[in-house]
Amino acid sequence: MCLGVPGKVVEVNEMTALVDFWGVRKPVLLHVVDEPVSPGDYVLVHVGFAIRRIPPEEVENTLAFYEALLQTTEEDLLRAEIRDELRSVEEGP
Repeated sequence: MCLGVPGKVVEVNEMTALVDFWGVRKPVLLHVVDEPVSPGDYVLVHVGFAIRRIPPEEVENTLAFYEALLQTTEEDLLRAEIRDELRSVEEGP
């Protein structure tokens, strides 16, 4: 399963963006994102690449979904996958 992590674009410099993931800021490549992004936009990131710009009307629900998954007490495969993705963001490549 491929899973992306949502993050907020802080700054853009050509094909790289600085993205904030719950307080952890990491550079992200913009080579495959589906449309241009600007500071303040939210993107879905997988293995260091922004793969999708999250439409503004979906941001609140997307972040709430991830927060809810991380707050559940039952460990399931999806929750474990999200934790692994977040850990890879924190640790870097």
